[in-house]
Amino acid sequence: MTNRIAVYLVALIAIAILADLQFNDMQGSLFLARKFAGLTEFIAFWR
Repeated sequence: MTNRIAVYLVALIAIAILADLQFNDMQGSLFLARKFAGLTEFIAFWR
């Protein structure tokens, strides 16, 4: 991954989080964080 691609990805993620904060009161990000936590627990179970 080049630095240019990394910068674009970080900018895209930051814009998505800011848009979620502005329009959805961070409900989308909270949903994804909870699902990711469940996924990590599920993967740890199979380890």
